[in-house]
Amino acid sequence: MKNFNYYTPTRVVFGKDAESQVAKLIRAEKCRKVLVHFGGKSAKESGLLDRIYHSLNEAGIDYVSLGGVVPNPRLSKVYEGIALCKKEKVDFLLAVGGGSVIDSAKAIGYGMANECDVWDLYSKKMRPSGCLPVGAVLTIAAAGSEMSDSSVITNDTTWQKRGLSTDYARCRFAVLNPELTYTLPAYQTACGCVDILMHTMERYFTTDNDAELTDEISEALMRTVLHNARVLVDSPRDYTARAEIMWAGSLAHNGLTGCGRAGDWASHQLEHELSGMFDVAHGAGLAAIWGSWARYVYRTNAERFARFAVKVMGISEKAGNAEQLALEGISAMERFYHEIGMPTSISELGISLTEEQCRLLAYHCSFEGTRTIGGFRVLTQEDMEQIYRLAR
Repeated sequence: MKNFNYYTPTRVVFGKDAESQVAKLIRAEKCRKVLVHFGGKSAKESGLLDRIYHSLNEAGIDYVSLGGVVPNPRLSKVYEGIALCKKEKVDFLLAVGGGSVIDSAKAIGYGMANECDVWDLYSKKMRPSGCLPVGAVLTIAAAGSEMSDSSVITNDTTWQKRGLSTDYARCRFAVLNPELTYTLPAYQTACGCVDILMHTMERYFTTDNDAELTDEISEALMRTVLHNARVLVDSPRDYTARAEIMWAGSLAHNGLTGCGRAGDWASHQLEHELSGMFDVAHGAGLAAIWGSWARYVYRTNAERFARFAVKVMGISEKAGNAEQLALEGISAMERFYHEIGMPTSISELGISLTEEQCRLLAYHCSFEGTRTIGGFRVLTQEDMEQIYRLAR
């Protein structure tokens, strides 16, 4: 087992009506003024925003609002938020929504705390020295941003999608009420389940084979998501299934399933370029890419994929040797993606990827030929291009 540093400072308030505690949580931060940051119509139409505004008013907490965050959150909205926060002297950010809203709030926080263009932080030209404090009321179980150190922003001038991970941006608190996810469209629910699985698989597929407890935690988490995602296909208002998925989303990306081993993250890097270029839903893009990545790399450690097949996908150990089990496990996961309405190829996203686009995606993913990606198997720009081709 590798040395590791596990840090999870976020206070989690979980359960029915948990959002009623928002004002109490913010008051404990001793802030002067809050930005309530949110996405589109759902937060308004559900009445959630009104309940939060009412609780802030009752507690005498001053606030301003900024909505309009979209999936694959945009840098232009981040700039708008920074300008508003500076004008209004905001010192706390409350994200009401899913991972996109939380990521946007974190980016605004970075922009407020650092004397540079915030994009310079995401493009790695500068390193952050702080972030305005952020809290979250989660409405979509997916990205895990409510407990992670990361955020991802899309530059809507260049259409580059870049991530930034530091402990500065970890949420002070995360309010998790599974009931707030009842009305999510089936497609969004499925995208979220894929993202949760992928956050675990990115850490699970490794050449480090001596972190048994971490493996067992990861496998249990993935089995739980597989089971409850299927439940939600037919019973979208099943509280227990929603609760299991929501908690899994937080645990999948707070570092727990990576303790003692190195992760991979190639599928995420490949997908970031895909959704940056075509603005596809992140979870759907991951599902479209993953099988091609897996078949391209599995021979690096076929036994690892064989274990996944048996302990996560339920394939009998007697089904074949390590290579046969590995391939059957990959196919079983793709069958699951189809069960919940997710794609397993880029064409299923409605995109006909050209040779030139494959080359361009790989070029951007390799940061213009300056980096490799992946930990399970290190991928060059040429490898990336080939995976995009296979995923078509």
